[in-house]
Amino acid sequence: MDITGGSKDAAADPGDEPLIAERRSLANLAYRLLGSLTEAEDAVQEAYARWFAQSVERRAAVVNPAAWLTTVVSRVCMDQLRSARTRRERYVGEWIPEPVPERAEWTGLSHGSTARDPADHITLDESVEMAFLVVLDSMTPAERVAFMLHDVFRVPFSEVAEIVGRTPGACRELASSGRRRVAAARTGGARARQRSVVVGEFRQAWQAKDMDALVRLLDPSVVAVADGGGRAAASPTPVRGHFEVAEFLVRLAGLAGRLDLLERTVNGQPGLVAVDGDQVLTVYAFDIEGSRIRRIWAIRNPDKLRPWSR
Repeated sequence: MDITGGSKDAAADPGDEPLIAERRSLANLAYRLLGSLTEAEDAVQEAYARWFAQSVERRAAVVNPAAWLTTVVSRVCMDQLRSARTRRERYVGEWIPEPVPERAEWTGLSHGSTARDPADHITLDESVEMAFLVVLDSMTPAERVAFMLHDVFRVPFSEVAEIVGRTPGACRELASSGRRRVAAARTGGARARQRSVVVGEFRQAWQAKDMDALVRLLDPSVVAVADGGGRAAASPTPVRGHFEVAEFLVRLAGLAGRLDLLERTVNGQPGLVAVDGDQVLTVYAFDIEGSRIRRIWAIRNPDKLRPWSR
């Protein structure tokens, strides 16, 4: 489908080029709001479809087309977030946001097709870290939209209010509430180099089935969560505690036989990818504080691994 959602003539109009260039910004907003590349792509497509469905006169009357598209994308995402709560009740097992690869690390991945590769539009910064997205997922739809628009995308509260359908004061409270949630979930974290070292040591310990080394690398209160979506085998409930998680990992490695793990960037942070030849089986994201792993997210649902196909 053409990104305009309309005719080829409309897409080819040189006057539309600056507007179509907003696609990256819109995709970044939609992914952070929804935690899904596929749904983010759909939201952006819907916004462009609505824009080009208008008459030329109505489009010309819009003072700020980019702001108009941002409003539509945000509202579409709010509707998606509201319906997502119902869908999640039917989801098999735990739900984890869809992981985003660093394209430069996967030489076999295709480039240049904006329609097929929505991950190419996502900027990998701290606002797409898995830990951050998981906190966002705990917010109400209005809270999440208000917080993201104002605190991350710097949209004034007067404009946020029009999008969310609340007063500017109410949106300020929503964003503040979201800010508190993020602050409460944040720890001292670890520097990028240290994170990479910890993930590398974890990979070696796991492949060696070294129970003691794994326990040393895991925080005593570590939580491991897996998302199979009913499409791949995964623990239906989180595994908690460093001994329990280490034991689970060693048992998993034993069942897997040879464990091929690649150190790759996952949502802008050091992570691991389990592969079987050319097939990506699992993407692992981590929350690391100091020299220990506090959270492990294992994404196994094949629907969420399509951008990782090699």
